[in-house]
Amino acid sequence: MPNISMRAKETPSSPIRKLAPLCVQAEQAGKTVYRLNIGQPDLATPQSFMDGVRKSTIEVLSYSPSQGLPETLLSLCRYYAEHDIKLTEDEIIITIGGSEAFMFAMKAVMDPGDEVIIPEPFYPNYRGYARLVDVTVVPITTYAEDGFHLPPPVEMEKKITSRTKAILFSNPGNPTGVTYSEKELAHFVYLAEKYDLFLISDEVYREFVYDGAHMSILAFDSVSDRTILVDSISKRISACGARIGMVASHNREVMEALLKMAQGRLSPPTFGQLGLNSFLSSPYNRTEVAAMIEQFHRRRDTVYSEISDIPGIVCKKPEGAFYLFPKLPIDDSEDFARWLLAEFDDKGETVMIAPGSGFYHTPGKGSDEIRLAYVLDEDVLVRAIEVFRCGLAEYQKLRSPLKTIYR
Repeated sequence: MPNISMRAKETPSSPIRKLAPLCVQAEQAGKTVYRLNIGQPDLATPQSFMDGVRKSTIEVLSYSPSQGLPETLLSLCRYYAEHDIKLTEDEIIITIGGSEAFMFAMKAVMDPGDEVIIPEPFYPNYRGYARLVDVTVVPITTYAEDGFHLPPPVEMEKKITSRTKAILFSNPGNPTGVTYSEKELAHFVYLAEKYDLFLISDEVYREFVYDGAHMSILAFDSVSDRTILVDSISKRISACGARIGMVASHNREVMEALLKMAQGRLSPPTFGQLGLNSFLSSPYNRTEVAAMIEQFHRRRDTVYSEISDIPGIVCKKPEGAFYLFPKLPIDDSEDFARWLLAEFDDKGETVMIAPGSGFYHTPGKGSDEIRLAYVLDEDVLVRAIEVFRCGLAEYQKLRSPLKTIYR
């Protein structure tokens, strides 16, 4: 029997989904599980998007252009212009979700053995993508006490070596909700210019900013030739299953490389593009997104208020996205997460959380942290946090003998 590749063996599994079997068992046992572990918006996908799919008159579902449908590219140019981001159709490629966009971006600007700097905690699939293209992740650790904002540039500069090729970051951030200021983004710009690096900016949560305003890395003209934007419709219009992402750059050589990769995988999803075109052409699209953001803003305030009342928790109010990443007064958040599903309930209810260590590259980091996704109605979130509070208090009483039981 031949062996599978080391690449496959070393690609990490998802820390967000790894507890799914325990969740299924808990539900089969009759428990209600509040799923706060995954960033799947619960709000309805806009009707205009669904109409674009349902009302299609396509008779032969042929390949769409590798770059994307022309009307989709034009619609996106208009969308970005509304956010003060100037792009032309030939500077955008439609991808199969943001995931493919990351893979394309890494392959386009990095070779095996190169290094990419990423502030941690970070979206865990970054590490998986890096392993698949044989690129080494070099983390910059940020801290709950600082709201996961960046350290001084001199600290980041220490991470740069002769093999460093790019800096990858999300803004607003998953899993922490941090939103970088113009000054912080300028730190990335400074390093990119000084050390001749690419900047890969994940702006999937662009609209989800509750304090201040979002600033795109593309606003910095001095690095326009070394910046790659990764984007997706999954979160902002609750269309995760449509698998429509985008990768964009002003760098013509980068775009030519990205297009060759897009041609190699043939075609992005046609129906997802039709849905997006219909949504973006709707006169109500901005109103619908604004209403969704306002709802998540209220949820952020509600969850933060509830979490902040729990003794021993360290959590700054996140400025964006729809996550909190609190530090807990325990030693092993993965054991706690398993225990919540396997052993605990409050009146037949429990919660599913994402252990923090899976969002770090540095061994040992995040063992006392978790990610919470506030993707439920406010009243449900209040109850979910109350169940969480009860579970944490009970676990703290029992934590020493339970520390390794659920490994």
